[in-house]
Amino acid sequence: MPWNLPSLLERPGLLDEQVGPAHSSGMHTPPPSGPWPSADPLGEALHALRMSAVFCCRSEVRAPWGATMPPMPGCAMFHVVTEGLCWVDTGDGPPRRLQPGGFVLVPHGEGHALVSQPDTPRVDLFDLPRAYTGGRYELLRFGGGGDPATLLCGAVRFDDPAARRLIAMLPRALWVDGAESAWMQSTLQHLAVEARQMRPGGEAVVTRLADILIIQALRAWIENDPSARTGWIGGLQDRAVGAALAGIHRDPAFEWTLVSLAGAAAMSRSAFAARFTQLVGVPPMQYVAQWRMHVAHARLSEHGGAIPEVAEGVGYHSEAAFSRAFKRHLGVAPGEVARRAPGARRPA
Repeated sequence: MPWNLPSLLERPGLLDEQVGPAHSSGMHTPPPSGPWPSADPLGEALHALRMSAVFCCRSEVRAPWGATMPPMPGCAMFHVVTEGLCWVDTGDGPPRRLQPGGFVLVPHGEGHALVSQPDTPRVDLFDLPRAYTGGRYELLRFGGGGDPATLLCGAVRFDDPAARRLIAMLPRALWVDGAESAWMQSTLQHLAVEARQMRPGGEAVVTRLADILIIQALRAWIENDPSARTGWIGGLQDRAVGAALAGIHRDPAFEWTLVSLAGAAAMSRSAFAARFTQLVGVPPMQYVAQWRMHVAHARLSEHGGAIPEVAEGVGYHSEAAFSRAFKRHLGVAPGEVARRAPGARRPA
């Protein structure tokens, strides 16, 4: 069963559960000095936006041309035009024009199309002939004999649970006009140079520049969209609740209690619990329990590894207690998730 936070929040009875004391739950007891509150909880979440590249593609096209990007669940896709222009059809309105200095992020892996004009016929991207230049980097040339354009497109996957939660809050498409930001314009220019020159290490550089682009796009969205000031992201920006969230994210193994969380927020227990629930949508201790399981699932699904070590990393010294909590929250045993991990050892 894939990790799906909305389905967790909707699971009947889940919001009423609480994290039990260490002696009954198998939780690890930390040293007396807990994690320090964060001065910038939202910044910490943005810092978690380190990504791994699924693929990058430089496209050199001539009108008329059109390509459909198939759905890629679990990935975010981005597009940059370095020369010429194109139209992007995300399916949630009329196609929008993308030209040099612009950037679009399709964060939820939904299918969409890139075309020279809105009414141009389209073919599936993966049906087009491509040249592999090394690693996950591709070069694509197609189209007619008309106006040229050059695009850089990428699909990336986020590993950190905080990054995934942040990406899940975004709209279907995030548009940024690089002309409005000197930092964005500079980053796009560097990205265009790296894509054109194809030097050794280019894939790693492009991935890191994509990190910067996506963080800048998120900053612009957070600053300008009222919806970014509510819910979990609003909680990160709240001085009190954000401090508690940052502590949970930074150290899920700490034996968090309502008292310690309220202390991190410098509020009374009742006032903190009410404010946390209002902003985040779940009670504080329920969020702690969910977050531990999300972190554990991410570690197991990406790297496999020994279950006792993963359990210890989220605060459980009892593997049995961890396995029960994991299956209760996620509906699957941790061993099954670990066996499906890309790096897991297969039986001989």
